[in-house]
Amino acid sequence: MPTTTMQNVTLTTKANVYFDGKAVSHSFVTADGVSKSAGVVLGPDTALTFGTAAAEIMECVSGSCEYKLKDTQAWVQVGEGESFNVAENSSFDIKVADQFHYVCHYA
Repeated sequence: MPTTTMQNVTLTTKANVYFDGKAVSHSFVTADGVSKSAGVVLGPDTALTFGTAAAEIMECVSGSCEYKLKDTQAWVQVGEGESFNVAENSSFDIKVADQFHYVCHYA
């Protein structure tokens, strides 16, 4: 089941806007000091490449996407309640037909 709410967080109100507004997220810190972000990648037919500094777990909370990890050839589809892992200092390509709402858990 996807994350639908998070209690007791400190939210950064200024949005992180990427790719001319095709991806928007907000950073926040949980009560136990863990940094995360929540956002949306908007379609239609959006294809983007994101770089990572820290390892990430991308959790789909609504919508769907296809992703391809750096140095791989296979596109993998994920939907609501599913997630994928991205290594630190890496990247992933993402394709979104409509909307992909996510929580990014930094590992």
